[in-house]
Parts: sequence; C-alpha cells; structure tokens
Amino acid sequence: MDDKPAFEYHVSAQRLDSHGSVALCKSARIPLDTDTAGRTDAFNPAELLLAAIAACMIKGIERVTPMLKFRLRGVDVRLTGRRQDAPPKMTGLEYELWVETDEPQRRLDLLHHNVRNFGTIFNTVLAACPLEGTINRGVPPWRNAAAHGTDSLEPGV
Repeated sequence: MDDKPAFEYHVSAQRLDSHGSVALCKSARIPLDTDTAGRTDAFNPAELLLAAIAACMIKGIERVTPMLKFRLRGVDVRLTGRRQDAPPKMTGLEYELWVETDEPQRRLDLLHHNVRNFGTIFNTVLAACPLEGTINRGVPPWRNAAAHGTDSLEPGV
C-alpha cells in the first residue's frame, strides 16, 4: 500500500517583529497577529482557524453546487469559537451558514449535509473539537443586502 498522501499543502511563516508575522503560500501573503497585545489589522491564530473552516465550507459549496445543479446567489458564514485557558484549547465552535437560494428546503439540507461531511478542514477540526451549526436561507442579518455582489476577488469584477 502506498503511504504517500493524496495532497500535500505547504505554508511558511516568518516573524517580522514583535508585533506581527506573515504567512506565505503560493503567491499569497497573510499578515498574522502574533503580537501579545493583539492587533486589529490581522488575524490571530484562533481567527485563522475559524477563517480556514469558513473557507472550507464555502469551497465545498463551490465544489458540490455544479454536481447537485444547486442554484444560489450568495453564501455567508459566521463562526464563533470558545477557548479555555488551562490547558489552552478551543472547546467548541459554532457556525451560521446562510445561502441565498430559491431551492427547496430538502435541497438546502442536502447542501448542508455535503458541507458537514466532505470538507477536509471541517472533518479535521470536527475530530478534535465540537463543531455545530445551522444552515439558513437568505441574507444574513449582519450583512447589508444592498452591498451584495460588490466585493469580488475576481480580476476585473
């Protein structure tokens, strides 16, 4: 049997000074909050974990929607993590997944099932910490519906 993993991921990180660091991968750079006082302009390690889960969920939706022929207009995720001090660890994670769609509830539930069962990061975290959440239809209350579609990472959009 071949023990070689199906995929490998590589990230490097470098301390810049006592206030921050940077993570590097491919041609991307992510500023890291490694300041003991905290920073508001960078993600700390716990926030990076939550962002990785959110990205995994959204990427899973991008992967499965063509297979399911699932039509949607937008996806938002909000995660909350709880941490204990001794020993330091995350004790629970909760998410709200919001999907703008006209699909019937059973199809929305199927999408949620796929998100919960076929995400690499989701499954890895779930094995170590409770991870629970809901899927909702519509625009989340924390996002201004009028701004939908104005923030794109695609060049020229």
